[in-house]
Amino acid sequence: MISWISGELVELWQTNQKFFVLINCQGLGYEIQILNSLFLKLETNQISNKNLTLWIKHIKKEDSDLLFGFTLKDQKNFFIEILNIRGIGSQIGMGLLNKFSIDEIISAIRTKDKKLICSVPGIGQKMAERLILELKSNFKNEFQSNEKRSQNEILTKNSEIDKIISDLNLTLQSLNYRNKEIKTILPIIIKEISANTKKGKNISFENLLKLAMNYLENDGSNIVI
Repeated sequence: MISWISGELVELWQTNQKFFVLINCQGLGYEIQILNSLFLKLETNQISNKNLTLWIKHIKKEDSDLLFGFTLKDQKNFFIEILNIRGIGSQIGMGLLNKFSIDEIISAIRTKDKKLICSVPGIGQKMAERLILELKSNFKNEFQSNEKRSQNEILTKNSEIDKIISDLNLTLQSLNYRNKEIKTILPIIIKEISANTKKGKNISFENLLKLAMNYLENDGSNIVI
């Protein structure tokens, strides 16, 4: 099984919406399908060094061996994730990565943007739903860590918000709420601040305190703000 290749570029060509390079590696010529972004850089001489190193996904078939090359290991790994989904072939995977970056695909999965996924040739509504469902499950931990990272960035980048959270924490303690209880609602408060910030709205300390107390008093079942 071939994992990566490093060699001299001999030739590049396009067949329909497929992009290929021929690489000479120790006297052997390897025909590799690549992404259109790399093809364009090679075609327009944006890459002066014609020695390429590509991460390879090697697919063995009864009548052929197919090689797919990526400049980044993350692209290769994401391509493999796509191939692991039932009914999704290599050209669908390449089509997705040809049209969108990994971050754009993950964002579409998170927001269930079927329209964007369906804009890739060969992907219909049912396939888009399956892609979103299965990839969302595969990247669940990443989505959660990204959300936490975004929330932390809001706090560290805005000292005013940081002060509001600190004041809120002290006020709730003075109202005899336990630290353990207060910690459980901070992500909710941060999410509320984030949502309003994105809309260009400011949220007052009084409203945040009201939100926190409603949650604590009703166990989150009847939040009003």
